[in-house]
Amino acid sequence: MVDVAAKASTHRIGIATGRIEMLPATLALIESGTAKKGDVIGIARIAGIQAAKKTSDLIPLCHPLALTRVALAFATHHATASQPPHVSCTATVETVGPTGVEMEALTAVQVALLTIYDMCKAVDRGMTMTGITLLEKHGGKSGSFVAP
Repeated sequence: MVDVAAKASTHRIGIATGRIEMLPATLALIESGTAKKGDVIGIARIAGIQAAKKTSDLIPLCHPLALTRVALAFATHHATASQPPHVSCTATVETVGPTGVEMEALTAVQVALLTIYDMCKAVDRGMTMTGITLLEKHGGKSGSFVAP
């Protein structure tokens, strides 16, 4: 791991996003709350929060962090001419410490989307996770990053 002992503790924020594309019937199932395994979005939210907290257990060189906030927002999107039906997820993770929370935000999004896949795979094995990206990072010596 990188030595962060000499770095100042600052308020740090990481925001990541991604989406899972699916069949229209799968999106309708999620929206209706009638999936066989239960509340898809609610369970995905808890999974994402847990994943952010466990990132250092999953990514070998990540520092374990005391997170001060993990929030996941989900939105459903019906098909348009340019995109298939999908659920988008945005994770915001915060801490006060010597290193950033970008990996925690990205991990939260990935695991939340994987949870949606797991909960709906019986009806749609063709779901695709895509667009997973860091949107913003704030805090620390390097300052802010906002994706173009």
